[in-house]
Amino acid sequence: MATEWAALSNDLAAAVERAGRSVVAVHARPRFSSSGVIWRPGVIVTAQHTIRREEEITVTLPDGVNRPVTLAGSDPGTDLAVLRLAEPAGEVAAPAAADIRPGHLALAVGRSEDSGVNATMGIISAVSGAWRTWRGGRLDQYIRLDLTMYPASSGAAVTDSTGATLGIATSALSRLAGVAIPAATINRVLDEILSRGHVSRGYLGVGLQPVVLPDHRKGLIVLSVEPGGPAATAGVLIGDILVSVQGKAVADTDDVQTALESSAAGQRVEAGLLRGGEAKPIGIILGERPRRD
Repeated sequence: MATEWAALSNDLAAAVERAGRSVVAVHARPRFSSSGVIWRPGVIVTAQHTIRREEEITVTLPDGVNRPVTLAGSDPGTDLAVLRLAEPAGEVAAPAAADIRPGHLALAVGRSEDSGVNATMGIISAVSGAWRTWRGGRLDQYIRLDLTMYPASSGAAVTDSTGATLGIATSALSRLAGVAIPAATINRVLDEILSRGHVSRGYLGVGLQPVVLPDHRKGLIVLSVEPGGPAATAGVLIGDILVSVQGKAVADTDDVQTALESSAAGQRVEAGLLRGGEAKPIGIILGERPRRD
């Protein structure tokens, strides 16, 4: 048994060492650094909520050297920020296999300037499909972590028992536990930030409230219409009832956000309305949802 424990201990230490070659300390807030992961050559991803300034951000690389970085962009909805190094350094994180199940061991591998690589271990306690955060973004998969989140754990690499990276950790998206932002979400958001500096999300410009219709269907009554906004321009009125977006029935605001997830500003979407009990299809050219910093 002692030999088996020693082997497990050595394997975990090797996994942390492997992951640590891609993990940096990020200095962008008072008192505590956070962590970040070298996701592509010269590109670091970290947790957006730990970025408290846009200039004079530095990182401590795996070799202990401090380097300045520039903020390429961020997405509060998914709690992701992207930093650029002037010259590539360190190793790019090795991706983990897509098979993630509750009960799998998970390591959060971070870094601080003073202590170097640090790690916390637990398990993946829950896994489900796509999940909308309270900040309005969408994670391609909900991965709940049962491990201790230290100050440097946000932005840390979430790895499997071999040190391969599943995503990055954040403490800002759930009040219950730490969450892993999965690799698929990181790649999707990263591509958009690198191409335009932010993530664009379609915006209708209406205030909605769920209602039950006489035929027992559900819909959303329009309580407010933003003057000059996309819905107002298309002719949507207060009192209209929204029953579908892009041909999909909507019963609550989450349904609307999900229907708009793949639609960018400037794109036309087809909305199904009820006005005075009569069906009224209408096309709306989406605006861009205001960003929340």
